[in-house]
Amino acid sequence: MKSTQHTLAKSRLACATQRAFSSQKTVSAFVLAGMLACAPALAQQAGGIRGKVTTEQTGISVEGVTVVASSPVLPRPRTVQTREDGSFNLPLLIPGRYTLTITAADGSVRTMEVDVLLDQTANVNVDLEPRTAGIETIQIIGSPLMAQSTNAALGTSLGAEVVSSLPIGQDYRDMLKIVPGVQYSEATVLGPAAGGSGAHNKYGFDGVDVSMPLFGNLASEPSTHDIEMVSIERGGAKAIGFNRSGGFSINSKSKSGTNEFKGNIDYKIQNRSFSATPEDGVIEDKDKTWLTTSLSGPLIEDRLFFYGSYYRPEEEGSSRVTAYGDVKPYKSERDEYFGKLTWAATDDLLLNASYRDSDKEEVGDSIGQFEADSVSQGGTASQKIFTFDGTYILGDYTTLSFQASKFELKTGGRPDVILSLVPEAGGSLDINNLEQMGYISVPSLLAADNAQAAVFNPGAQVLIDRYGYVEDGVRKGGGGVGAYSQFNNQNFFRDSIELALDHEIIGNNVVHSIHIGLKYNESEEELSRLSNGWGVITYNGGKADLALDSTVTGINSGDVYYIASTEQMSFLNEQGQTVSPIFSSIKSLNLEINDTIEHGDFIYNIGVLISKDTLYGQGLSPNSANGSGFELARGEKYKMYSFDWKDMIQPRLGVTWRYDGDDTIFANYASYNPEASSLARAASWDRNTQASLRSYFDADGNFLASGVASGSSGKLFADNMKPHRIDEITLGTTKAITDRLQLRGHTRYRYGSHFWEDMPNNGRIAPYPASSQAPGVPAHIAEKGLFIPDLAERMDGIGTASPTTYVIAEVDDGQTKYWEVSVEAEYFGDRTYLNASYVWSHFYGNFDQDNTTTSNDANTFLGSSFYGDGFGRYSWDNRYGTLAADKPHLFKVFGYYTTDWEANVGAYFIYQSGAAWEAWDGSYYGSTASTSRYGEPAGSRRGPSHWQLDLSYTQNFTLADKYVLRFRADLFNVFDRQTGYNFDPTVTNTTFGEARKFYNPRRLQLSVGFDF
Repeated sequence: MKSTQHTLAKSRLACATQRAFSSQKTVSAFVLAGMLACAPALAQQAGGIRGKVTTEQTGISVEGVTVVASSPVLPRPRTVQTREDGSFNLPLLIPGRYTLTITAADGSVRTMEVDVLLDQTANVNVDLEPRTAGIETIQIIGSPLMAQSTNAALGTSLGAEVVSSLPIGQDYRDMLKIVPGVQYSEATVLGPAAGGSGAHNKYGFDGVDVSMPLFGNLASEPSTHDIEMVSIERGGAKAIGFNRSGGFSINSKSKSGTNEFKGNIDYKIQNRSFSATPEDGVIEDKDKTWLTTSLSGPLIEDRLFFYGSYYRPEEEGSSRVTAYGDVKPYKSERDEYFGKLTWAATDDLLLNASYRDSDKEEVGDSIGQFEADSVSQGGTASQKIFTFDGTYILGDYTTLSFQASKFELKTGGRPDVILSLVPEAGGSLDINNLEQMGYISVPSLLAADNAQAAVFNPGAQVLIDRYGYVEDGVRKGGGGVGAYSQFNNQNFFRDSIELALDHEIIGNNVVHSIHIGLKYNESEEELSRLSNGWGVITYNGGKADLALDSTVTGINSGDVYYIASTEQMSFLNEQGQTVSPIFSSIKSLNLEINDTIEHGDFIYNIGVLISKDTLYGQGLSPNSANGSGFELARGEKYKMYSFDWKDMIQPRLGVTWRYDGDDTIFANYASYNPEASSLARAASWDRNTQASLRSYFDADGNFLASGVASGSSGKLFADNMKPHRIDEITLGTTKAITDRLQLRGHTRYRYGSHFWEDMPNNGRIAPYPASSQAPGVPAHIAEKGLFIPDLAERMDGIGTASPTTYVIAEVDDGQTKYWEVSVEAEYFGDRTYLNASYVWSHFYGNFDQDNTTTSNDANTFLGSSFYGDGFGRYSWDNRYGTLAADKPHLFKVFGYYTTDWEANVGAYFIYQSGAAWEAWDGSYYGSTASTSRYGEPAGSRRGPSHWQLDLSYTQNFTLADKYVLRFRADLFNVFDRQTGYNFDPTVTNTTFGEARKFYNPRRLQLSVGFDF
């Protein structure tokens, strides 16, 4: 008998619907469809079955009973024998539907159907009676989304039926909308919130972390067609699965092959005419299609299975017209291949290997209303995911699992028109062929009464006559010609290895389930930004009021006629090479130890996750002769900062009381150190090489001088900083109202602290402007003085320090607080499933990770943002209040119904409060710049609430008992509720208070499929 990897001590109540079909002569078995237990995700992408054989009859032994689990997804059946007390474990099973066959010593046989979900353990108890009949069949049908019991973690699992039956969509992130407690979001980059920042969630695909290295957002684009099951953990984690998420953690399992050859082909379409008119007035002009095919089956029967798929989404826009005439239509094409092997090498050794390869190409993007066709932007994205994992059952009480994975995402924004010119420092500008030099910003004429008009307008008119657009027969300025200005290449890599050993110790009254895990992870970003030709070229025309860069001397602004802004990496050195890309990386070691103790009606969890992170930058090398201990060394990797093991101790403690055997009361304490951080690049010394250079030219295009545009540079770290931490307390209960209706409720509190940001070294003591109305720096913070008192000495050999030199420091009094009260109900019948949840929450504090830039739906720096950038942007500057992700009321209902005529009707309803926001007003602080300067307490205002209904209808036609023809329609946002959000907060803007984004309009998607 084998030991389960995730023990009964972490079990959860789902009260599976029980059905016992007895013989007409006698009832030979009584099956209690007990809890469906759940445990946090591990790399092996498995679930399990455990249970107990009991009897009230004398002379019947419950020891040595044979239990066999078989499933189409498992190459070889798994067999165990019951222990002395009748208990048995079937760990490390591939999720799917299993037939459980129980054979007693007298030869009587019981069979039953059990659903095993990802990261869950089904618990089944069987009562043996004397043999009076042959085989008895008892079917246990579990719900697709398990309500939780006997588990202090807040987790949810979604089965294949839920994923396929609801109006979800094609993308990985679309599945998040049906998870209870997770906000509905239509953001394309930033993740939704569930008690933490959207940038601190964790995303897994077949156990591989596909979160964007250094940024924390969802990096990859896997679609839902390959995903069979999903599990999500919102809080209350054990020290199992290396969960350090400050938000929620999601994992998914891809489909696998079976002993039966199967295949399918699906084609989906959403034409531009299938969408309602958006509130923002931008009419949908793209036709979208999705082609999916898959094939699976055995390579070696009962031993080796395969699964493969091909996915091709396309978007094609209509021809458009700008002020310059016809422009190319937008087009996006993607080819994605996925293959997976499942091999049962022995009865105890199971191996999986999978590989995903995706290539995407875009053309015709980012053409403005007053731009020529030639300035369009394209892009490429190449994604590769490889994983190899295995599970080995070492004995009755011990299991070993491992996973090795590689993640690679290469992205490139590039011009559709690539210029042949390579800029040279000090080179001239060909003013007769400016359209071949870069992106030309065509000037507009100055008003006649402008003092600079006489010198500026003649040359500007020449450019307008050559490059201006025609309106009413007249050439006009203000447009853009030439070619898109920049190549932006960002490549991300992650290598990971995980090992886990699980051992069970069974005593007379106590069961210990001990888990030990070790994980090594290295994440890396490669960044290079190059200009297309000279980049952006603007016309100054000899205006004397031009502000030259501070580093430029020896010329007058009146001599400057043209200015080129060029990425520094574009220029060649003496060897004819460009500046090398910037490499930034984080290495992480994680050790977890967990003991789940079952004693009577109580289950105790005692665990700890200990981590060690090291950040590596680029641009320095060791030199003990300098006060900094470094010297400048462009392209050299250096150790930037390291967290000690003692700084990242994350305890996990929990207790569950099963007061009546099934229903529970539970409590949990967990601490997390989120690993997402952008400081490996944001503080890297080679960021100086990423600056833009401004080159100045005279009227004939001759080079005059160049200077570095303002930008960021390398930063040092203050002493004695503690890593960002989130502490969490959870209290909850579960209750089975009937065998088909289950309830779960909990209250949760989270406290976030020790946030890091780049700030001026004198930020605590610098005076505010005399015109400021703000109270300024609190006395208890000003007393702390400089963040780095000896900054000048530390900068020796690598730079020059000033009072305003930026450093990485811990935010003074930085904190977030989150309260949550949640109620979830789940009902499941023979052909009906319904899930309803309501969450009241409050998210507040003075550090809003989801509101640190002007555009928050992007891969923004974690640890280097507008926050802390001078007066008006510190933790004491109106920052304490309601955070942007606060949505007090969140109500979800979703479910499906299967009809008598082979059809499925799915529905999804969401109601949630609007997001909080505040006015930005620089004048309150005596500044002309309002960006991220709160003129009132954070979250003083709130947008309107949003609700919408999504529906789906699927009609199946079975042909020849083995082929299925399928038609489907998905209608999203049925009532076209285009609620506005992301309000303009800048009080000086004419659009202040107006919504900048709207929820997507009503849209229809049609599909046809064929299964064989």
